[in-house]
Amino acid sequence: MKLLIVEDEGDLRNALCEGLTKKGYLIDAASDGNEGYELAFVNHYDLILLDLNLPGMDGLALLKKIREHDLQQKVLILSARSDYGQRIEGLDLGANDYLVKPFDFGELEARIRSLLRREFMQNNTILCFGCFRFDTLKHTVCTEQNDPIALTPKEFAILEYLLLNRGRVVSTEELIEHVWDSDDSFFSNAVKVHVSALRKKLGAFSRQEIIINVRGAGYCIQTQEQRASSQSGVKS
Repeated sequence: MKLLIVEDEGDLRNALCEGLTKKGYLIDAASDGNEGYELAFVNHYDLILLDLNLPGMDGLALLKKIREHDLQQKVLILSARSDYGQRIEGLDLGANDYLVKPFDFGELEARIRSLLRREFMQNNTILCFGCFRFDTLKHTVCTEQNDPIALTPKEFAILEYLLLNRGRVVSTEELIEHVWDSDDSFFSNAVKVHVSALRKKLGAFSRQEIIINVRGAGYCIQTQEQRASSQSGVKS
C-alpha cells in the first residue's frame, strides 16, 4: 500500500515516514501544500495523511482540490487539538477520518488499516482466501493448519493488494503504482517475476490456483462466487 504524508513539521514527518515504512507501507512525503498537490495529482495513493496547517497551500484547500477531481481518494486528516472547526470543515469537504495531535502511533496505524479495508467486505484483520489466512495486523500468511508461508516484503505487498481488490483484475501498471516505491529501480519483467515466485510458494500448499493470470489484462484473486461460477461453467 502506498501512502502520501503531507506534514510540514519535520520531526513528525520523518517519524511517520520511518514508522510506516517499517510497517511495510510505501511512503512519499511533502513538507507543504503545494508539493503535496503536485504529488497527489501525479501519483495514485491508497491513502493521504494530510495536515491542515500547511505553508503554501493549506490542508483544507488541498483537500478541496483533491475532491474536485477524485471522490474515491482516501484522506486522513492530522489536526491540532485546537483545530475543531477545521476538522468539521475537513469532514464536510470529504475527508474520511481525522486524528488529533499528539496521537499514538498504534492508533494511527489502526485507523490506516481501517480506512484501507473500508470499501471491502472484510471487516477484521484476517483476510481468508483458499486454504490460506492473511493477517494484515501481524503481517503474516499461513495455511488453515497454521503452517507459515515465508514471503518477501514485495510478495507480501502484491498479495495484500490483490486480496484487497479481490474479484477485480489488477493490471501490471496498477501493481507498479501501489507496490513499488517511487525511488525503486525497476525493470519491466519485475512484476511477472515476483508474481511467479508468489504463486509457486502458495502452490506448494494448495492445488487450487490462487492468483489467476488474465492474459493481456493482469492478475486476479477471485471471490468465492466467481470461482464457483467458473468451476460450474457459468460465465461470471
